[in-house]
Amino acid sequence: MNNIKFNNRDPVYVQVVRHFKEQIATGMLEPGKEIPSRRELANKLKINPNTAQRAYKEMEEEGLIYTERNLPSRITKDEQVLGGVREELILQAVDSFVSSIRSINVPVDEVLSLVKEKYAAEDKN
Repeated sequence: MNNIKFNNRDPVYVQVVRHFKEQIATGMLEPGKEIPSRRELANKLKINPNTAQRAYKEMEEEGLIYTERNLPSRITKDEQVLGGVREELILQAVDSFVSSIRSINVPVDEVLSLVKEKYAAEDKN
């Protein structure tokens, strides 16, 4: 959890939420898994406790985590929410990629072949 590299563009709480989503999408955080308390997270990431609180509130509103009474927060077990996380991350990445490629007028066929080559090269490593 302490391997987040914060950027200066996005609010820190948004970056924390995204990190949790990435961990969920890759299976690093499994359904029902206990997550650190807000205070623990703030200490680990060296962020303001209010920022950690805001990230958790956001994740609760999105249904990513749940907290029962005074027990630790846990990752949701809701399959629909979990499936949506991966799809959301993919769509965000594709949108960002397409926007940057369009700005330099690269034809879609060329883009697709370059992406396939890059994927193949990454698989070999």
